[in-house]
Amino acid sequence: MKVGLVGVGELGLAIGANMLEAGHELLVYDVRPQGIEEIVTRGALVTSSAPELAAAVQVVLTALPTPAIVEDVLLGSGGVLDAMQSGGVWIDHSTTDRDLLMKIEKLARAKDVDVIEAPVTGGIPLAHAGCITVLAGATEIAFTQYKAMLDVVGRPVIHIGPVGSASIVKVMTNMLAFVHLCALNEGLMFATAAGLETGAVYEAIKHSCGNSFVAETEGVPIMTGSFDYGFTMELALKDMKLVEKIATENNVPLLMGGLATQILQRGIARYGAKAWSTGIGRLLEDELGIELRAPGYETEQRWAGYDSNREPDLATEDACD
Repeated sequence: MKVGLVGVGELGLAIGANMLEAGHELLVYDVRPQGIEEIVTRGALVTSSAPELAAAVQVVLTALPTPAIVEDVLLGSGGVLDAMQSGGVWIDHSTTDRDLLMKIEKLARAKDVDVIEAPVTGGIPLAHAGCITVLAGATEIAFTQYKAMLDVVGRPVIHIGPVGSASIVKVMTNMLAFVHLCALNEGLMFATAAGLETGAVYEAIKHSCGNSFVAETEGVPIMTGSFDYGFTMELALKDMKLVEKIATENNVPLLMGGLATQILQRGIARYGAKAWSTGIGRLLEDELGIELRAPGYETEQRWAGYDSNREPDLATEDACD
């Protein structure tokens, strides 16, 4: 099938590569050349604009960084929605605003275009492996028709409900991840400052009741000092602001989530919006003058994480076998 992809950043690159691996013909567009160059080497074809791409395919995928960009790409002057073919589908893998998605769905229905929101959760490493969890918001008919396409992106694929529902779950899981990340950094520092070896403490965490997906996947970037998990503080804060919006609408207090947001804001003020979100632990390192580095992890490759030979393995037990 001929598929179009708008947005070839960290996530888009992984999705596009998996589409090509599955045998789909892939057209791509991005305003930035970096991701385009790599995906072209894998066999993708480049279009000169997003509307040109949308007019040439039945399936349009997007993986874009902010709700404002999603709105501009879909609804802006000469946008993707206007260019899409009747009977086509827009599948959005962005983490974006629920109300915006529902607005676009209403406009899409008038053009006989299906909408599937399909944000993903699990991190960039699992996205590259095709093992990231896909959260789907769509009608039953659209979900059934395009389930095979979602299976290419990752699995499991979980149909949450109608359009708008998956975005709520997606930002909620991101909130949980950021809270866990803050707790992981505090726990590592708590033990390291008491004189213990960080690597041994990390291994103990992984085999304890205090373990988590975040500990297993983001612990190594912390201990190598790269902090690179492919996700910036800017994007993390964007997601937390989406959480706050939904919580406010439903009168839900966010004590832990609110603290995580404050820590992210401090991290951005100190290290910049493009710093890796995993690097929020540097705040504690700088404050105490103690680094959470560990011998034996320095040579780990980017996104090295959990030990797949250990049972149970929280990072993979519900993903790819």
